[in-house]
Amino acid sequence: MGEFRKNRWLNRFAIFSAVATWFLIGLGGLVTSHEAGMAVPDWPTTYGYNMFLFPPSQWIGGILYEHSHRLLASFVGLLTTILAIWLWLTEDRRWLRWLGVAAFLAVVLQGILGGLRVKLMIDQLGIFHAALAHVFLVLLCFIALVTSRAWEPVRFTGWSVPGATVSLIWIATGLIFTQLVLGASMRHQHAGLAVPDFPLAYGQLWPSTDEVFLEKINRERIDPLEPNPIRASHIHLHMTHRLGALTALSVVVALAWRTRRSVMGTAPVRRYAMGLLVLMVIQAGFGAWTVWSNKAADVATVHVLLGATGLVAASLTGVLSARSGVLARIGSSRAPFVRNVGVKINGENLAANTL
Repeated sequence: MGEFRKNRWLNRFAIFSAVATWFLIGLGGLVTSHEAGMAVPDWPTTYGYNMFLFPPSQWIGGILYEHSHRLLASFVGLLTTILAIWLWLTEDRRWLRWLGVAAFLAVVLQGILGGLRVKLMIDQLGIFHAALAHVFLVLLCFIALVTSRAWEPVRFTGWSVPGATVSLIWIATGLIFTQLVLGASMRHQHAGLAVPDFPLAYGQLWPSTDEVFLEKINRERIDPLEPNPIRASHIHLHMTHRLGALTALSVVVALAWRTRRSVMGTAPVRRYAMGLLVLMVIQAGFGAWTVWSNKAADVATVHVLLGATGLVAASLTGVLSARSGVLARIGSSRAPFVRNVGVKINGENLAANTL
């Protein structure tokens, strides 16, 4: 059991790092929702100041969101560095030590992408920046999981998840991640309100994208000050995101139904699947609310955070379910040899099983 000896404080630190990253993603959502990504036009300095010495009196408007995002990102980078060193010095599992190194490299790359987004003013870099943020969050949550008692083999005794159900969990996870990438693409291409009504789209199931229609809707923009005109690609991206949401929700519904039928009642994955379903329904509601509220910053940010939470929930459910199956197969292949031994009790010969 030495491999699974738990360092309680290491696990708590990993959880704290993951929570800080979750808040960082939320703050990043506020930056994009408030169109504050270029509120601070230089990097790594802030208006020529060392970012840690920038006067609080100048934290106003969009600068507040962007500068706070940079400071919290630096804090998460520090936490990740400490976590990687802590894992390397104390963890017996070699793969987990290298996972800490991977987390450190990911947070460095994330910082570079954020800086290049400012220096080069390329929106597409913001999409990669957002996608990597979610992958990084899942990685930290996984480290928190495997350093907890929930990872011990004894926790999986008596239950396992069929392979087909595990595959369905991973499909749901992939769809949720795809939705997050599509959402990031919408935000960074200013396509969040390319279709301003819901559940219909300009009063249709699928709106037209011909030049006459595009010219008409750009003349009647909800926000006439928006400098970026709506293009056909924006509408297609927005509608793809809606279809993706419906597909992901349908798969999660199927997953919840399947786990109730194929997994024994005591298996925690049944609760995880139902929790994921509730989370996805709420997420869909906030997606609709984002449109109805004209992309209100707080509503859009909650939508982003719920998406990140759903990705973590689906990913860890998949990992735990896969582990249950692996441990069940190992247990079957190592089933102890059973032999009958004659035991004489009260003058009678009885058979006793010894392991």
